[in-house]
Amino acid sequence: MLANFLIGLREGLEASLVIGILVAYLVKVGRRDLLGPLWTGVAVAVAVSLGFGAALTFGPKGLSFEAQEAIGGSLSIVAVGLLTWMIFFMGRTARHMRANLNAKLDDAIAAGRGAIVVAALLAVGREGLETALFLWAGAQATGATTRPLLGAVLGLAVAIGLGWAFYRGALRLNLRLFFAWTGVFLVVVAGGVLAYGVHDLQEAGILPGLHSLAFDVSAQVPPSSWYATLLKGVFNFTPATTWLQTIAWTLYVVPTLAFFVRGAWFSATPSRPATAAPAPSLAVAA
Repeated sequence: MLANFLIGLREGLEASLVIGILVAYLVKVGRRDLLGPLWTGVAVAVAVSLGFGAALTFGPKGLSFEAQEAIGGSLSIVAVGLLTWMIFFMGRTARHMRANLNAKLDDAIAAGRGAIVVAALLAVGREGLETALFLWAGAQATGATTRPLLGAVLGLAVAIGLGWAFYRGALRLNLRLFFAWTGVFLVVVAGGVLAYGVHDLQEAGILPGLHSLAFDVSAQVPPSSWYATLLKGVFNFTPATTWLQTIAWTLYVVPTLAFFVRGAWFSATPSRPATAAPAPSLAVAA
């Protein structure tokens, strides 16, 4: 639940910041008449994301076990790739988000109302599709649906509240530090989803080594225990792990974490929080 809360918080906060920046810019340039098309694009993005999540959840139900495992494993690996891209992308561009969005919105304003709808759809829809895919992969990995969904909803609710506070100028946040700290945790979470995806592909017969275990600590960490449930829910840890899962997890987490920490913590220049601007504005620190 914690992992999905964090995913919902990160993705929801990014989407809230995007919407807040777009709304504030339209108000600032005196184009309130374009707020309608903007919210239309946001609504379409939300609907598409929900539809994508429903398709992932209910689409494979009628397939054979092997086919379901093959699809689940493949999509889990795709989800890890998208989450990794998102972690590095936000760590690199968070401080420039407002300038980039304002430039794109200028082009959309010049092109007309339809372009505003498309701009909002693309800006928010990417976050929604990424969230739906990774939450689905996380739910598959933990074998539960209610708790991951509850965690994600809580994260999104908090993100919406923070986004509103940013827009009103009532809250400041150093985005570089926020995305740096959460990125470290999500790299580990993504490693667990990758290991689960590998296991799914092993069960589908696509990858070998299903019965070749690197370790089995089921006696020390019983799968039915509360701490096993906690480890599985947060890190997708399984007491019995194959060699291929262990190798995949290590080859992903160790170099990815090293590159991310070096880029997020040691390559970035120090920055100071931005001063809250009068509403309507978005007070975001670089």
